Amino acid sequence: MIWIVGGLVLLAVVFGPQLWVRYVLHRHANERADIEGTGGDLARHLLDGFGLQEVRVEEARDGADHYDPDGKAVRLSDAYLNGRSVTALAVAAHEVGHAVQDRDQYGPLRARQRLVMSALIADRLAGVVSVGLSVVGFMISPKLFLIGIAALILFGLIEVVVHLITLPVEFDASFNKALPVLSGGGYLAPRDQSAAHSILTACALTYVAGAAMRIFSLGRLFAILR
Repeated sequence: MIWIVGGLVLLAVVFGPQLWVRYVLHRHANERADIEGTGGDLARHLLDGFGLQEVRVEEARDGADHYDPDGKAVRLSDAYLNGRSVTALAVAAHEVGHAVQDRDQYGPLRARQRLVMSALIADRLAGVVSVGLSVVGFMISPKLFLIGIAALILFGLIEVVVHLITLPVEFDASFNKALPVLSGGGYLAPRDQSAAHSILTACALTYVAGAAMRIFSLGRLFAILR
């Protein structure tokens, strides 16, 4: 019985944040006739208002909403770019918040960019090195095999750290940038303020869900090694 309860708690911790984020975004994604513009319209309007005319608003081809600091573009999935929903407006405002951070050279964002780039390069190298060492080590030397597994674990932990360091950046974009604009600019009706707060919280916690999933993967690896 204890193992069952423990397993359920573990599943809740790992998958709970991800499911909650999806639920919140979907719950407020209904098209609304009383919303005058789309998420893309709002993003363009806000960017122009912040003096960021050079930042483009584009469709996210991979469906992942984000701000690209290198390409200077706010990229939104089709549902949010062309949608007239509370979720579309809140997500658009959140991504514009990242563009404002970039303009202001917001320290945590710049630190995150450097760390992410380093982590991507290291992850690619680690993937080749760890798999190579694991395969060769499995056939030739147990020590090489263990080194390969250790590399996988190390870079998995780095990915978790990247997710966690991203949290201050996401919370700032949501609550210091997007929420004041949505609340004070009259872009949402008063009855939608609570929904916008929930959506922006979900945007900020996306990386908590990512970290939890990565930790779960590492836990499975430890279990296999045992």
